[in-house]
Amino acid sequence: MPYFAFYALDRPGMSERRKELRAAHRERLRRHDYPVTVHLGGPLLDDDGGMIGSLLIIEAADRAAVDRYLAGDLYVLAGIFGSMDLRPFAWGQGQPEAPGG
Repeated sequence: MPYFAFYALDRPGMSERRKELRAAHRERLRRHDYPVTVHLGGPLLDDDGGMIGSLLIIEAADRAAVDRYLAGDLYVLAGIFGSMDLRPFAWGQGQPEAPGG
């Protein structure tokens, strides 16, 4: 299955709302009852270490599956992101092993 990179930057003034939703957001990313798998994820940081966005590497059958998954993301639903970009991703270095590999 292909991989996708999701890169999003927060709208200004969203740090408190992000903190409020963070635990539930992370819990959802770790669940595997969706037709996608989030292999890598974490906040993007400013120069002072403050969270200003998100980066996810997602495996799915197609982009439509990722779009559906992201549409239910708590940060997306709360309007935290000011910009979002989803691109096909050719994983090279550090690619996870195939199941049974």
